[in-house]
Amino acid sequence: MRLLSQLKLPAEISNLRKFIELVSRCAEEQGLSPERIIEIGVATEEVLVNICNYAYQDQVGEVKVSCMLDDESRFIIEIEDAGIPFDVHGLDAPDLTDDIDERQVGGLGVFIIKELVEDVQYRREDNKNILKLVT
Repeated sequence: MRLLSQLKLPAEISNLRKFIELVSRCAEEQGLSPERIIEIGVATEEVLVNICNYAYQDQVGEVKVSCMLDDESRFIIEIEDAGIPFDVHGLDAPDLTDDIDERQVGGLGVFIIKELVEDVQYRREDNKNILKLVT
């Protein structure tokens, strides 16, 4: 894995733009199309919003976003936080056939993330959530 750039900041909504700018700049430097950069930005933002809103409950923690290339030159966004454990693979896919007023709240963001990237990998290591978005 080759690190391109990383940024560690408090997990606050006010820092979203800085994280998305980092990811977008790195993706652009790797020659990804503008459309793909937008998709990657949306997926990254969805992860970060969930971390900011839910990972640390009543305190502010930190989040680290790293942009990398793997051995196959795939663009990877790794997002790390020390919040409560949350494995995105533990959620059932939302039922999109129900009327919008009858759908269960939650789970749509994870569905969107999985639709926008090639692979989502999760691990819990040293009391940290580490989520990789493979593009």
